[in-house]
Amino acid sequence: MEKEIICSDKAPGAIGPYSQAVRVKPFVFVSGQIPLDPETGKVVEGDVKNQTRQVLENIRNILTTAGSSLDNVVKTTIYLSNMSDYDSINEIYGNYFKDSRPARATVEVSRLPKDVSVEIEAVAIC
Repeated sequence: MEKEIICSDKAPGAIGPYSQAVRVKPFVFVSGQIPLDPETGKVVEGDVKNQTRQVLENIRNILTTAGSSLDNVVKTTIYLSNMSDYDSINEIYGNYFKDSRPARATVEVSRLPKDVSVEIEAVAIC
């Protein structure tokens, strides 16, 4: 199996020693994405819904670069800084995964990078 590093200029660069994604066919493993604007590298303003939208757009762009799509996502893990945001996250998440809902885990954590409200990682087929 060959490992390929995926790097999209339409998503924020890694903020540590990791890759945006790694493709090992037939899978793409997308690192946890936080709500950073790919153009500025700054956390997007607004509520958890706005942050969730940006995270999912970043994942979509990384998957597109890897030759995949949100329709091919088989598993996600959502990290929340506050579980009371669960319903708000679900509202936005459901708009991105309408017909092809992946398996998922959602956990509350004590803190996320840059003190954001949400981080999502994904595994997709390509």
